This record gives sequence, C-alpha cells and structure tokens, in this order.
Amino acid sequence: ADPLRTIDAGEWVGESIHGLHVLCLAAGGGRQGPLYAAAGARVTVVDLSPKMLELDRQVARERGLDLETVEASMDAMPMFGEARFDFVIHPVSTCYVPRIEPVYREVARVLRPAGLYISQHKSPVSLQVPATAPENVDGYRLAEPYYRQGPLPASQPSRVRESGALEFLHRWESLLGGLCRAGFVIEDFLEPKHADVSAEEGTFGHRSCFVAPYVRIKARRRNKQFSEDGSQAPLWIPKS
Repeated sequence: ADPLRTIDAGEWVGESIHGLHVLCLAAGGGRQGPLYAAAGARVTVVDLSPKMLELDRQVARERGLDLETVEASMDAMPMFGEARFDFVIHPVSTCYVPRIEPVYREVARVLRPAGLYISQHKSPVSLQVPATAPENVDGYRLAEPYYRQGPLPASQPSRVRESGALEFLHRWESLLGGLCRAGFVIEDFLEPKHADVSAEEGTFGHRSCFVAPYVRIKARRRNKQFSEDGSQAPLWIPKS
C-alpha cells in the first residue's frame, strides 16, 4: 500500500523516488528490489546468488513490476559505468566479504555526485558476542577479539549469525572511516532497536537489550573535494 514508507521509515530518501536509478546492492531475495520498483524507481538488483535473484524476478512477475537483475559480487561491478545510479540501497551483507573498502570504492564509482548511499551492517560488537548467553553468567560476554584476521568461527544458526557462511568482523575504523575515505559524507546514523525488556533471557530480544545487532548509515557522495588552499577540485574517485 505504501512501499516507500515500508522501506524508508526514517524518511531518508525524500517524498518520491519515481524515475530514479536505484541499485539494490547484495539485496536479492524478493523484498528490497520489488518494493523500490513499486515505489516508482528504476531498479537494478545485484546479488552473488542466482537463487536470490530468481526470487526478485518471481515477485516482479507476480506484481507486474519492472526491474533488472545482475549476478555479481558487491565489491566488483565492472558491468556498470561510472556515475550510473542516483542512489544505492545496501541491506546487511558486508559481513560476507573480507574487506569492506573495495565495496565502498565500487559504490563511490557507480554513484552519481551527491548521490545517496544507505547501508546496513552487523555491529562489530555483536559479532564479538555469542548468539546466546553462557549459563550461570549475568549478561553477555565478548568472546571474539576485536582485532582479528580471517573469518569468524562457525556458529549455530540464529538471528545474528548464519550457519555455513563465512562472516567477517569489520571494525568501526573500516565501517565509518572507510566510508569517509571513499568519498562519502555521513549524514545520519541509526541503531535499529530490537531490544525487548520482556523477552526471555538468551533470546534475540533479550540479547539486543545489551548489544545492538545492526547499524544503519546514511551517506552522500561528495560532489566536490577541496584542495589544500580551500578551492574546489574535481570530484575525487577513490583508487584501489
């Protein structure tokens, strides 16, 4: 009934996205892309999984929506030229790549000057904390080191971890600093609230009272950069 408000409760994208070129990045699964298409955007969905992309095509057929699907990794999209999209929507998925900086560089490359980049990530602290509380312990403990190399150890399936998937912890330096270094200005930052004070101990809602599982970032592609003397220089494109 109101697709734009469904996907943009924070009202970050404005009153209308009709006709805008929107990239739904690593967003296959039949939700993000179709909702943005229903709101009037010209949508391209990129995902590494052909099965997830098929769900988008299926929903689009059922709803009479027009969207494009592309099978590719979020950190390598050579099929798109520079400044292709008006804004990029990126649900939780950066935890599946070893380094987040190449993702940010690709988004900066394909996004138009002053374009919007809305991304959601797993909080690094949440990835340090087991999905359930240990017995006879009041609260939750930091079980994984913050400064680490390689993927996290395997975990039982839960609301905060996926079974059978390689997941990587990205520090705040990379999540926020990397975004700024890639040519973005952060305009807003949210921690979606999943805390439930009445939830049973050890559940997702109870754990979320102690550890916020996700963060959501609103960033804008810098239109100009400034040189050392204060004058405006051409748009900065990050180098690999």
